[in-house]
Amino acid sequence: MQIQQNSDFLFMFEAVLTNPNGDPDQENKPRMDYETSTLLVSDARRKRDCRDMLKNKGYSIFVDTLAERKVPADKMFEAIRERWLSDPALMRHLFEENPEIRNVWAALAGEGTENYKEAFEKLKSDKKLKQGISDFNNLFITEAIKHSLIDVRMFGSAMAVENVSRTFTGPIQLTWGYSLHPVELVQSNTITSIMNDDNSTFGKKHKVHYAFVAHYGTINKFSAQLTGMTEEDRDIFRKSIIQGMMTNQTDSKQGQTPMCYLEIVYSPGFDGYLGDWRRFVQTKTSEEANERRPIRSLNDITVDFTELSHVIDDLKAKGYIDHVVGWLHPFVNARSLVGLPAYTPIDLWASVASLKGE
Repeated sequence: MQIQQNSDFLFMFEAVLTNPNGDPDQENKPRMDYETSTLLVSDARRKRDCRDMLKNKGYSIFVDTLAERKVPADKMFEAIRERWLSDPALMRHLFEENPEIRNVWAALAGEGTENYKEAFEKLKSDKKLKQGISDFNNLFITEAIKHSLIDVRMFGSAMAVENVSRTFTGPIQLTWGYSLHPVELVQSNTITSIMNDDNSTFGKKHKVHYAFVAHYGTINKFSAQLTGMTEEDRDIFRKSIIQGMMTNQTDSKQGQTPMCYLEIVYSPGFDGYLGDWRRFVQTKTSEEANERRPIRSLNDITVDFTELSHVIDDLKAKGYIDHVVGWLHPFVNARSLVGLPAYTPIDLWASVASLKGE
């Protein structure tokens, strides 16, 4: 079932002696707002974790790499087209769901064709049918991609290749994350060896001592109707944003731990959002002897959700919110995250079904 309700969410994680998102323009130092000592993490970093985790599970993804190089879009489309045209059952199902594609195909090849691949190869070489083939290819490929590539259904994509010119705005949109408190870079001259194309160079390891980072995001029901994002896809996304971080334990990312995920699912008739939740969250740092001590763990700060809880309660009273779901890491204690809104617990550590071998 395609998504019928808007939702927005807050995803929070901690970073301990790690580099959550290196900036290639700054010697791969952690991305920072140096004026406020705020750590920054791009939305692309979060999506990359999700995609890598889904790829490990056997899902085909559009933004993919092979041998550390990005797979060209035309090659990806060609492989998808070959798979669909070679499977009569898939084609029949596609025609049942999309009468427009079925009618365009019937105008080109007639009724009753079962060898779709052979027919398509013959038809595309006929110059008189160029416009008809282009119309079919555009409709067919975009629908096949939506069915085949889960990251297009979630995050959207621009498909600017021959005969495919559609752009899908992803239902899931993520802001850049930022730390909810000032952070300190580790002052280190440690030298590390970096391998590039069989050559070894030397560079420095750049890390932060500690950061508690929050991303805000939205899931749009109208965009979901265009990309075909389903309720199952939403459940997979929730798990992948948690589990993708845990499986990406490289040298620079070791020390990142997902800590909290909260999501408001709005009533079907409500078309808006609360907006960036982080404006309603207050962070306080621990102080000893009237001197602020360094922030080195979640125990050194208190994140207060009381204002957010009040706002959510008000929206519930007006009938705008259907329900709130959430997940907390067992490490989180009541002294660190206070005033959390009431939510229905969901298990985001539960395994995502693997497609390998299917």
